[in-house]
Amino acid sequence: MYRGTAAGFLSGIEVGDIVEITSEGKTFKGVLMPRNELADDLHIVIKLDTGYNIGIAVGDKTEVVLVERRGAVQAAADVEIPVNPNLPTITILGTGGTIASKIDYKTGAVAPAFSAAELHAAIPELSSVANIKTKMLFNILSEDMTPGHWQTIACETAGELNNGSDGVIVAHGTDTMGYTSAALSFMLTGLGKPVVLVGSQRSSDRPSSDSAMNLLAATRVAVSEAAGVFVVMHASTSDDYCLIHRGTRVRKMHSSRRDAFQSINTLPVGKVTEEVEFFEDCGVRKEGKVSVSGRLEQKVALVKIYPGMSEEILKGVVKSHRGVVIEGTGLGHVPADVLSAVEHAKVLGVPVVMTSQTIYGRVDLKVYATGRQLLDLGVIPGGDMLPETALVKLMHVLGQTSDPAKIRRLMQTNLCGELSDVSRPDVFLR
Repeated sequence: MYRGTAAGFLSGIEVGDIVEITSEGKTFKGVLMPRNELADDLHIVIKLDTGYNIGIAVGDKTEVVLVERRGAVQAAADVEIPVNPNLPTITILGTGGTIASKIDYKTGAVAPAFSAAELHAAIPELSSVANIKTKMLFNILSEDMTPGHWQTIACETAGELNNGSDGVIVAHGTDTMGYTSAALSFMLTGLGKPVVLVGSQRSSDRPSSDSAMNLLAATRVAVSEAAGVFVVMHASTSDDYCLIHRGTRVRKMHSSRRDAFQSINTLPVGKVTEEVEFFEDCGVRKEGKVSVSGRLEQKVALVKIYPGMSEEILKGVVKSHRGVVIEGTGLGHVPADVLSAVEHAKVLGVPVVMTSQTIYGRVDLKVYATGRQLLDLGVIPGGDMLPETALVKLMHVLGQTSDPAKIRRLMQTNLCGELSDVSRPDVFLR
């Protein structure tokens, strides 16, 4: 028996093969996984039938037996799925993330399973809801998403809808999905069909994956009678239903929970089980050309206020940007030492929009003296908008006009459900 590194036990055995490992009197059976690049060479990692990976330390009494040679898992054959003329047709645009993904056992990576055949193989129920077309736009991490990517997604979405698709799903990484959903909400005009963003908190190789349920729910919303931009994600930690969020009102509120997405300062607009139920009017499906208002001013910054913040930080941002959104404290305040930087923005003609870092609630610059000073300096109250939605909206508005009066008016006008006149007492989650 070889004694030393894991490699010595795996002679003639390849990643993807099924092995049986006996160590310290216990026997484990599973698929041999690749070694993580940061891992030592003293463990063997296998995937159990439960879907969980375990690492087994090698030792003097370790035995590894090849049970079945499988090699790398092959992708589903890209055969054409029959079109059902009685079903609507939707397009799924891929941008990255872990929706409908598969494991590459040679590399250990979770790669997109994105052809129509692969989606059909991964989630057969999709074929009973709609005819599926797919198009991979790019495959990036959501933190690498840029306004340029938003413009591409908007143009491709409009193109698919104008060319006959009954709805569009955007498969997206979860970390910045709220930014993209807000951008599409402002950029797509004349929208008479559903555009649904969907993601997955946990990849498809995990037993607790939410990818299949989320995508199936998103498909049901994409063929519904609503019109607008929505985000569809798990509603709870169980696999019971998904919630439908308005694209300008949704935020990822937890780094890892499956029910991480919540509507902020409003309630979700609907839920999805095997049926779709809308709680409020979300527009009516209609025919018509979808246009893209694609100009975005990218020199817009989002700045979070904190105790002891130097005016030079905000002044530096003001000098290098055409618009600034501030996450102020409480009702929308900044330290007294920062007021001079706001005044500098007024002198330079840089619009400043005030939001609150409390997330819930709204700004009110008339309550305290600091707020009234900010109003006198031309700061635009952001109402109950999410800071990230305000950022995207200011990009959009500055892409349309440079007139200060129009900028102020548009930023305070509810364009896509991002603002409300009255705060609801039933939306704060305690």
